Amino acid sequence: MGRSGREALEELRDWGREPELNPLDALMWRTERPPANSWTGVVVMIFDSAPEWARVFEAHEWAMHVVPRLAEKVVEPVVPVGPPLWTRDPNFDLSYHVRRVSLPPPGSMQQILEIAQTQAVTPLDRSRPPWVGLYVEGVEGGRSAYILQCQHVLMDGGGATQLFGCIMGRRRESHPGPLPEWAEERATFTSVQATSSVLSRVVKNIPAVAGKVGITLANATLNPLRAAKYARSAARVVAPQSHTLPDSLKGGARTAWRFGTLECALTDLKKAGAAAGGTVNDAFVAAVLGGLREYYKSQGTDLPDIPMSMPVSVRKDDQMGGNRFTPAFFTAPAGTEDPAERIRALHDRVLAVRKEPALDVMGSVTPLLNFAPSSVVATALQQMTTSALVTASSWPGLKEPAYVAGARFDKMFVFGPLPGTSMCAAMNSHVGTCCIGINVDGAAFPNIDSLWAAIQQGLDQVLALRK
Repeated sequence: MGRSGREALEELRDWGREPELNPLDALMWRTERPPANSWTGVVVMIFDSAPEWARVFEAHEWAMHVVPRLAEKVVEPVVPVGPPLWTRDPNFDLSYHVRRVSLPPPGSMQQILEIAQTQAVTPLDRSRPPWVGLYVEGVEGGRSAYILQCQHVLMDGGGATQLFGCIMGRRRESHPGPLPEWAEERATFTSVQATSSVLSRVVKNIPAVAGKVGITLANATLNPLRAAKYARSAARVVAPQSHTLPDSLKGGARTAWRFGTLECALTDLKKAGAAAGGTVNDAFVAAVLGGLREYYKSQGTDLPDIPMSMPVSVRKDDQMGGNRFTPAFFTAPAGTEDPAERIRALHDRVLAVRKEPALDVMGSVTPLLNFAPSSVVATALQQMTTSALVTASSWPGLKEPAYVAGARFDKMFVFGPLPGTSMCAAMNSHVGTCCIGINVDGAAFPNIDSLWAAIQQGLDQVLALRK
């Protein structure tokens, strides 16, 4: 069990409990066109030993009861009158979702990543719960790995950390405990039932929605200066300006994903950021941007400032599972050579975008977008996301060691999708180590070995700032 038994289970009570997809989740579900415009990501977990398959499967069986969302699928209303619903899959088959594979020698990290990046571009079955787990044996040093592929609607990085922190044990000898009293089956909906359920909610909420629209229109009419300020802010947030960009960075087909990893001590990255007047996130993003500079320099190109996106968490302490973020778009200082100056510039620009009145403009329009044809919305969303060539995200991970099936959970690398972007970099701090996972469009970066070496160089330059 997790943290301290029942305490951790009580936290899981509300993980993924909402029956409806929120507006952002619904948009990601309806506009997914894999793999070029995918909203499906991959988590790679490394364990210090290789438990028996029977114990791994047993742990999954217990988890399906403790976290019912994992055995639920998404069902769309017959008529697009509202968001899709989560419903229990009456034909749920755990053996379909949990698989195993054994690596040939030497069982390297590179072999794990090659399997993970191939799995990532393999579309999930949308008629089943949107996740697949692959237990990997034969990892060098007697270790094992676990590759989790899941659609973004299931959870974001923060949601994944919540889940693993609660569902895993704090001792190596931990075993799945008894099922809690509240572990019960959820409701099952057909498409017709989903239509009826969602329609009733829409009708019930019409007065509130109409009231909000009325207030917004009234504010725009009575205070045109504030409305104009908001409009200018929305333009900056959705489509940041940038210099002329190298053609290669504008992206390719995004059908060949390439995964790379980096690591460093959390304390070292914090010290580097603080030395330059920034945060650990500023230092992380500045390292990635510096790596891009070095890569293009090796290709004979000076990299200018580039448009990027960064999810800003809106998760509250009591919100479990799901997605709790709003996308922020801004121009990143990739053209700044000095790493300390780059960190300071990035810090200032992130603070500025966080203060934008229209920061959550997507949150305002997303509910309306869900009533439009998905093909139209997918095109509009792609045009917006392609304005960001790099996406970067970071969040605090587990602070204490965790165990499952007798194995210690040592590292976690997250590889986000590429919905219109050429690179997605994600970092979580795991028990004092910064685990950085980077997914890139193979067509945009054909010299992949040079790219990984350059990003490592960018990280080394940032870490050299620490005092």
